[in-house]
Amino acid sequence: MMQSDDFGFGTQIRKSPYFDATVRWGAKGFSVYNHMYIPRDFGDPEQNFWNLVNDAILCDVAVERQVEITGPDAAKFVQMLTPRDLSKMAIGQCKYILITNAEGGILNDPILLRLAENHFWISLADSDILLWAQGVAVNSGMEVTIVEPDVSPLQLQGPKSGEIMRVLFGDDIMDLKYYWLREVDLDGIPLVVSRTGWSSELGYELYLRDSTHGDALWERIMAAGMEFGLKPGHTSSIRRIEGGMLSYHADADIHTNPFELGLDRLVNLDTEADFIGKAALRRIKEEGVRRRQVGLIIDCNPLEGPNTTFWAINNGDETIGKVTSAIYSPRLKQNIALAMVSVDHAVLGSDVEVVTKSGPTRATMVEFPFYDPKKKIAAA
Repeated sequence: MMQSDDFGFGTQIRKSPYFDATVRWGAKGFSVYNHMYIPRDFGDPEQNFWNLVNDAILCDVAVERQVEITGPDAAKFVQMLTPRDLSKMAIGQCKYILITNAEGGILNDPILLRLAENHFWISLADSDILLWAQGVAVNSGMEVTIVEPDVSPLQLQGPKSGEIMRVLFGDDIMDLKYYWLREVDLDGIPLVVSRTGWSSELGYELYLRDSTHGDALWERIMAAGMEFGLKPGHTSSIRRIEGGMLSYHADADIHTNPFELGLDRLVNLDTEADFIGKAALRRIKEEGVRRRQVGLIIDCNPLEGPNTTFWAINNGDETIGKVTSAIYSPRLKQNIALAMVSVDHAVLGSDVEVVTKSGPTRATMVEFPFYDPKKKIAAA
């Protein structure tokens, strides 16, 4: 049996409270995300996908670090960080937001949770927003406290996740609405539970508020899920690309703006709030974007795994963009991809050439998400 010490990035890469449990339950490989280990290998990634879409999987996503913002000016400060209008955000609500810099570039695309009137968590994608927020606060003149709390999320995702939650928390948990949260206690383990997740499936995130309970929480959930076919797993690249979900550093980064991604709904330029990047985003909207995100169907043998480099997209002799995320979907029986291309060439239905690691091949620009585009499954 593999020991937890066999994964050797050194002490500068942090381990989650669930690390030893994931190794016990079969994690064979890890990546690094927000300076932490994240399990990326529980065997066949295609089987992990089917476990997710047919039953349920439990994923260690403690790498989704929380930036906790409290204090009298917390709401005003959080609004300064994002172009999304938060004026109607209720206590107990979650929102998908973008955090932008002064040039309108995307620094992170986290979930924002409002626990109380002056108590927020920003549940991060893979970038150092704790440092950004603390830096912004220094000269803001606002009365806020910004820390990384002892909070470590798990994701319970898949069509049977609701039934497992019912076993754990009782019938009342069935009332929890999509993108809302609740503070709960499980056998003395303090949690925040939300109807969110990075899977495009029905799912929940369980935010552990005391890392000493990590092992016990993992085992408690796995035991409750046994009769429903719950498996240990990792976030599925197949399902998230099917669902058109962004992966920060791949599909978006500091040089990407919201309009290139078609995320206009997350930018409210009419709000009174003077959020960071407002002037730049207004200018970008007026001038129009030079690139646009599109979907691709890549016409070649099934890809053996995700792309590990950005593949060039050509139209004749001209390079017009790059593939940011590509995968083979066993459900759709197609190679599907997210791509960023020159706006002049972003014409759905047009054929282009993609230079994969196996060489050039034909691809067609298409609409995405590729599956359940209205997110009816996750919101059901």
